[in-house]
Amino acid sequence: MTWRGPRSWIAFGLLLLAAAVVPPALAGGLEPLQVVTASGAHDFKVEVAADDASRERGLMNRRFMPADHGMLFEFPQEAPVSFWMKNTYIPLDMIFISPKGIVTNVVARAEPLSERVIPSGPPCVAVLEVNGGVAASIGLKVGDTVRHAFFRP
Repeated sequence: MTWRGPRSWIAFGLLLLAAAVVPPALAGGLEPLQVVTASGAHDFKVEVAADDASRERGLMNRRFMPADHGMLFEFPQEAPVSFWMKNTYIPLDMIFISPKGIVTNVVARAEPLSERVIPSGPPCVAVLEVNGGVAASIGLKVGDTVRHAFFRP
């Protein structure tokens, strides 16, 4: 295809716009993650937020996330962390996780668009965000296990 004429440039502009607004989770780059509860093993596909910029952006400005998707926030060291829901439209469950992949705290159905600070409770090295209600639907509890390459069993 050659890029001559107004139609070609409009098509090119639309391609650039689509690339800019499609969230990475829908464009690819997903990693497998498994949550093991008393009800069994539950498979997810997650985006990984491993640097300051991606952790700060998180799931902001998203209007939809597939039921089996989420975002795993990885931190360089174990410490107490805090989150908020500013500019986040999807109700989320926040699952706080130790370096060995053990769930240390669960915050269910965080309120969309809220600037209320949500503390991790005990120190953690990662936080998994999934759609609100998922933790309850799989029977997730403190002490359950999360399996992903980031964790050391």
